[in-house]
Parts: sequence; C-alpha cells; structure tokens
Amino acid sequence: MKTIIAEKPSVAREIARIVKATKREVGYLTGNGYNVTWAFGHLVQPALPDGYGIKGFHHDNLPIIPPVFKLIPRQVKTEKGYKPDSDVVAQIKVIARLFRESDSIIVATDAGREGELIFRYLYEYIGCATPFERLWISSLTDTAIREGLERLESGNKYDNLYYAAKARSEADWLVGINATQAITVAAGRGTYSLGRVQTPTLAMVCERYWENKRFTPETLWQAHFSTAGAADGGVVKFSSCKKWKEKQPATEAYGTLKEQGRVRITKVERKESVQDTPLLYDLTTLQKEANAKHGFSAEKTLSLAQKLYEAKLVTYPRTGSRYIPEDVFTEIPALLLTLKSNPAWSGRLALAGEPTRRSVDAAKVTDHHALLITGMKPKNLLPDEQTLYDMIVGRMLEAFSEKCVKDVTTVVAECGGVEYTVKGAIVRQAGWRGVYNEETEDTVLPEWTEGEELPVAACSMTEGKTKPKPLHTEATLLAAMETAGKEIEGDELRQSLKECGIGTPATRAAIIETLFSREYMVRQKKSLVPTEKGLALYSVVKTMRIADVRMTGEWEAALAKIERGEMRDGTFREAIEIYTKQITTELLASDKLFTHKGSECPCPKCKTGRMQFFGKVVRCDNAACGLPVFRVKAGKTLSDAEITELLTQGRTGVIKGFNSKQGKKFSAAVAFDGEFNTVFEFPEGDKTGKSIKRRK
Repeated sequence: MKTIIAEKPSVAREIARIVKATKREVGYLTGNGYNVTWAFGHLVQPALPDGYGIKGFHHDNLPIIPPVFKLIPRQVKTEKGYKPDSDVVAQIKVIARLFRESDSIIVATDAGREGELIFRYLYEYIGCATPFERLWISSLTDTAIREGLERLESGNKYDNLYYAAKARSEADWLVGINATQAITVAAGRGTYSLGRVQTPTLAMVCERYWENKRFTPETLWQAHFSTAGAADGGVVKFSSCKKWKEKQPATEAYGTLKEQGRVRITKVERKESVQDTPLLYDLTTLQKEANAKHGFSAEKTLSLAQKLYEAKLVTYPRTGSRYIPEDVFTEIPALLLTLKSNPAWSGRLALAGEPTRRSVDAAKVTDHHALLITGMKPKNLLPDEQTLYDMIVGRMLEAFSEKCVKDVTTVVAECGGVEYTVKGAIVRQAGWRGVYNEETEDTVLPEWTEGEELPVAACSMTEGKTKPKPLHTEATLLAAMETAGKEIEGDELRQSLKECGIGTPATRAAIIETLFSREYMVRQKKSLVPTEKGLALYSVVKTMRIADVRMTGEWEAALAKIERGEMRDGTFREAIEIYTKQITTELLASDKLFTHKGSECPCPKCKTGRMQFFGKVVRCDNAACGLPVFRVKAGKTLSDAEITELLTQGRTGVIKGFNSKQGKKFSAAVAFDGEFNTVFEFPEGDKTGKSIKRRK
C-alpha cells in the first residue's frame, strides 16, 4: 500500500480520482493500492518559548536560542492562551497511522520550499521511517498528475530544499521571538511585534513616507511654442530642452519667441526604436501589475491565482521565475491555439505569429517555470478570477508576439540661444504592443530639414513644481521587497537580483498583511500609509540591524545557496544566532528611547489604569487595556498638557499647526470617538454649528 499526502483536501481529491482511490474514510480516501490523505497547511510548527518552559517576557531570558527546535501540533489562540487545534491533532493521528502501515509515501504537497517543509516537519514529528518519493508537478491537470506519478523522484533529491526551508523557519523564529520580546521589555508597557522580514518592510514604508512628507518642492519654468505643419492639419508643439529654476530666463525665452516669431531647425535625428517583448509573469510581477491596474492586494492576487491553479487553469503560481525551459516552449503554439474558441482572445492570436524566444532560458528557471495557462477551458469564473486569468493570457500573447518597432524622429530648433525639441513616432510593427492596442498610433512630424526656419504660431510659458516620490503602493512595495530596496527598471536586471530580495514570492503578501494586522500601516486608496504606531516603532528601530533591508536580502541569498547545496544550513544557523544576539542587545538598550514618566491621570477607557507618558505615545499601564494615544498627529507632536486635556476632558481645545496631506496648515481640536480612537474636530465646519469629525 502507498500513501499519497497532498497539501489540501481539494488537491487530494483530484489525485485520488486519478489513482482511483474512491472509497471515503475519515481523513483520507482509499482504493486501488493507494491511500490519499491531506494536510491543511502546516499541521506541525516549532513550539513557542513556553514549550521550553520559558513563560512571559523577561530580560534575563533573552536571547532565547533553543539548541534543538521542538515541534508541536498547530496551535489556536484561546482566552487562556494557546492550545493544540483538535482538528489538526485528529488529522495527524490519521496520517501517522497511514504512514506506518504503508510500504512507501508519495509527497504531493505543493512543489516548493514551504510545501516541502509542511511534509518534512510532519514526517519528523511523527517519527516516521517509511521511505518517500516526491511528486513534482507544475499544474494540476490530469495529464500533469499522471505524468508526474510516472516519473516520481527520490525524496532525498529535495533535501537541500528542506534544509533551506527549515533554516528560514528557524531564523524567523529566532529573530521574531527575540526581537519582539526585547523591544517589549525595553518599552516596559504594551507589546510590539518585530520580525526578520516584517520590520525591514515597515522601514521601507516609513522611510518613503517621511521622504514624501519632508520633500520641499522646487519651482520649474519652461517655454513652449507651436508651429503649423502637423499631418492632421493641426500644430506641432515644441518645448524648451531646459527647465529653469528661475522665472527670468524662461520669461526672456518667451519674450524672444514672441519678438522674433521664427525659429531655426538645428537637428533632425531619425532612428529605429525596438521594444523587446515583456517577460512572462512570475507571482510578484503578477501581484504588482494586478495592484497597479485593478487595485488587487498582493494577498488577493495570490488567493485568486491559487484558485485558478486548483481549477487546473494555470500552472503553479508561487513561482519566482519569468522564464520557461525549451521543452515547455515547444508546447506554446498548441497552448495559444486553445484560445481560438475564446472570443475575447481569438482575434489577437494573429499578433503572436511565430512565438518569440525572449522568455526561454532553462538556466533562469527556478523551482517552477513562469506562469502559463494550461489550455483547459475556463468555466463559471467569478469576475475577479476572470480578470486575473485574462491578465495571464494577455501576458502570454505579449511575451510570444513580435517586438514593437517604431521610427522615432527627434527635432531640435533654436531661438535666441535656447533649444526647443519635439518627438514624433511612426509604428512600423505594433508587435506585442498591439495585444492591448498600446502606443500604436502614429505621431507624424513634417519632413523638416536642418537649417529650415519655422514660423511661431503661438508661444507660452508654464510654471511647474518638482514632485516627491509617491507613497508606496503594494505594487511599488513588492518591487522594493524583490530587490531589497534597490530601484531597478529593467526586467532582466531585476530578475538577476531576486536572490537578494526580502521574502519570497510566496510569503511577501503575508508579510504585507501582517503589517496591516499589527496596525503598523493602513491603505489610503492605493497608497500604504504608516500609522502613528508604525512611525513610533520605526523611530526606535530605524538605525538598528533589525530594520536593515540589505542585510535581510543577504540572508535570503544565503537561503538560496542552501537550496542549491552551496552552503551548509548549519553555517547559516550560526550566523543567525550571532545576529539574534546582536539585535537583542541593541533592542534591550533602546529602553532609553522609551523613557517615560508616570502620572495620576486615569485611563479614560478602562477607568482603572494610570496613563504612562512616553516620548512617542501615552499608554495605559493596565496590561488588560493598554490604551495607546500617539502624540504625533498630522505632523505635530501634542504636548503633555494637550494630551492630559484630551484624556481628562475627551477633547482638546483648538490646536494650531497641523499639516494636511496636501502640505497645508490647519487648526483643529483632537477628540476621542466612541472606541477611543482619536479624531479631528472642526467646530466651524458647517452651517449648523455642529462639529465635523474626521478619523485620524
């Protein structure tokens, strides 16, 4: 008898159908010489500190470094603390019995780092010695499952993948547990959550926020003129090559244009511009573009992609590669032909022609190749599922279409020593740009020649301002995580730096969601805005190793080396232990940043605690309450007197000097709402004389 273990019940059912294990039992399906069972994610996890007899958060216990990590069944939180999940314990018992009674095990958890860890932790916890083989497939179509079962691989082939997964898990435990406890001990009140990847990610959000808010715009001036001769009978508009920081030179240039009424062409340059096709999607690129184009969160995109995968419509989504190997490339023409019956895409198939090879490179394929459709016909998809599926189809058509080729003409004209320029383009081959009809219209300039003079039909002068880098969106944050904060434009260079990114394609969405759940940042439309709590935490850790994005990227590169067999996991563990001791010492020493003074001011929420005044926050000393009131509101720090007034009266008087998101000063009172969140009140805001409240 063989036991197959899948990561989810839905996947187990598909595999059971293929191997004809149709009899349903509690926790598994059986028949035809197979038992097919399942996990539901991680059934087993490393124990928390209390599993080693360490209770509470105490300075003397830190750092906590277990010589050997203890595995326990997945826990659930209750009012009295954590306890084993009863459903998990029951399923582990089923799996343990099946493993012991089997001649061999087939591992069919997701074919990636975390999927491997799910099985290996379970195998280790059970204490199993039954030999196992690996089912490694990139889609859940019947054909892929059958072919995978015919070419099972030895389980030890994936030992290095397991070592990397285990090293990542233990590193996250060591850094997360010790950093969280150390900063909480240093703070003296409340609980702050830190993590190996979570904290550098928060640092990038906060750093961009302050860069945006502290930006001082510069005024720029530019001169323009228009002349007749456009192909459509209209005018062609030139703009000065230079933008001036002073108004005077722009005024002089404008005056010269107006006075002379003519310009002379000094340069006409015509050259061919070739735009390569985009690479296929990996998960992170799909998440970035789904956020930018459709407002999907990274977590939502991953969830939708997983549903499409389980519906057999796309290949394995948690991929970090944008390339495919040669054998998969041979299947592309047939895959594209399956779109002929799809009215939304059939008309665009001609654009693909003979598939191009830019996305073909076996050396750049990681665990799984780039995202592709499987050729199965979609049925009854929900609107968002259809949107994501169409994105993957569209990118395939773009990736395998011809290059986009344009003839670009640049014309430079001169008047009074000032140069002006205009560009035109004629599309010779729309290629991949034609899939979505992007940039396929011609901008035709007249056949001007050097030395020719043109009449000025009209001229103008404009004033503009430099703009700060915008706040991070999930799309830009994912890009920053992918390259450890380095700003990279090109697809191929970005791909080459992925090893040094923070997190993995499979975990980045969860990291972002953790920052939301910890109330360290919020969404404002598409922007990611740190909360006062997040900014307060950042102010403490921003210069510490725990917030160092590049160092975290180096750890990710080390994990990739373990996966390739180029580094021992023990070497990585030793380095993480040293790092853990360093950051624990750093964070415990940050108690001076949390210096506070007590007060007799009662907590307005629980009525029993007393409010403690810290530099960035005022907090209730009742551990069961811990009401925080952050001092910084809209760029202004509230004084002790203003905070005391808020705590005792429920609102302050009108305070001047707040800054709006547009950079404008405003005055308002600060008050508590019914849940003791702070809001702004504008007493003179409406005709009835009632206050207008705005959440802050």
